[in-house]
Amino acid sequence: MRLLLDTCTFLWFAERPENLSPKVRRALQDPEATLYLSAASMWEILVKHMTGKYMSLHVPQAPERYFVELRARLDVTPLPVTEEAVAQLPTLPPIHRDPFDRLLVCQAIAHGLTLVTPDDQITAYPVATLW
Repeated sequence: MRLLLDTCTFLWFAERPENLSPKVRRALQDPEATLYLSAASMWEILVKHMTGKYMSLHVPQAPERYFVELRARLDVTPLPVTEEAVAQLPTLPPIHRDPFDRLLVCQAIAHGLTLVTPDDQITAYPVATLW
C-alpha cells in the first residue's frame, strides 16, 4: 500500500501515536507499506511552527532540520509537488478551503496514493482515504 500522510497524521505518527486509529497504526507499521510526506506538509509544519501553532511539539533543534530528520527516521519518503499534481486542482469540487489539504488531495490523485487523514471533508473528494 502506498500511503500519503496528512500533516497531522505525520505529526501524530511521530509524537502522539495514541491519536491515530488502530487501523492507521497497523497500516503505518506494515513493512509492505510505502509512506510519503508531501513537501506541502513540510511547508505547512514550518509555517505553523513559526507562527506558534505547533509550539507544543518538542523540537530539539532548528525545525527545518528536525522535521526532515524525523521524516527520514520514520522511513517516510519525501513527495515533491509536481505540475502533474497541481494540474488536478481545477478538477476538485470546492469542498475544502485549506490549500494544503487540497494540494494533498491533488497529489494523492495524481500519484495513485491513499491519503491517511482523519479529516471528514477530504473523504468527499474522489480520492482513496484511510482512517
